[in-house]
Amino acid sequence: MATFQRFEDMEIWQLGRDFAREMADISGSDRWHKQFDLIDQIRRSSGSISDNIAEGFERDGNREFIQYLSIAKGSCGETRSQLYRALDRNLITEEEFNHWQEKARYLSAKIAGFMRYLKNSGNRGNKFK
Repeated sequence: MATFQRFEDMEIWQLGRDFAREMADISGSDRWHKQFDLIDQIRRSSGSISDNIAEGFERDGNREFIQYLSIAKGSCGETRSQLYRALDRNLITEEEFNHWQEKARYLSAKIAGFMRYLKNSGNRGNKFK
């Protein structure tokens, strides 16, 4: 796995963790108080980003890691979709929406870049050493 010893050292995991924390913060505001379904879903999907990065890393094989990174990227897209629902329900402003969409797209691009790196590296992962 690249040169990382722990998933916590990876920038994409750190960005995912921060993003999940931010989604928990915004969904905890008073405007969201009766949106139980959306609160749960946006927190779960945003948390799934860093969780899948961590799980894939711990599997010690690049092919599995890439699969989990793909799931993490999908969770990032799911969270972006939920932000549209939050905007449509007037839970966030257009400015907030644009800010969170930009962060989610950036995170998704970083994950995609790391997936490309792993696919092009000759390293198969620690479990194959």
